[in-house]
Amino acid sequence: MDVTSGRARAFRWLSKAGGSQAVGGMGVQHRLLNFIPPGGIVHHVNGYEQNKDDLQKRLRRVEGQVRGIARMVDDDKYCIDILTQVSAATKALETVALSLLGDHLSHCVAEASAEGGQVAADKIREAQDAIARLVRS
Repeated sequence: MDVTSGRARAFRWLSKAGGSQAVGGMGVQHRLLNFIPPGGIVHHVNGYEQNKDDLQKRLRRVEGQVRGIARMVDDDKYCIDILTQVSAATKALETVALSLLGDHLSHCVAEASAEGGQVAADKIREAQDAIARLVRS
């Protein structure tokens, strides 16, 4: 499919949706892309968006810890020392996971609960499954 045929299909679709007319290049009429879908234009923001910098900093720290653990294994360090570092990295990842879970509950699940219905039930089930996975790990 070439670009022209795809563009033409989009403009035909927009004409049914009520787009406004404008003159395009080389005398060809096009429809402006001013159609707003039912329900409006929604920009989804993840629950962790406000904490993103903190999460990335924590994850970089964990990444460094894991690289350090790999070096310890390469250098044949004492097993207990390696296990201590593994424990520290695991704890740091758990902190990231709990932060993400808290953000998910307070943002995504809370929004879905306000909407109600099947969306709310699905988000609650999703959160329960995530909590169960965290507890098992």
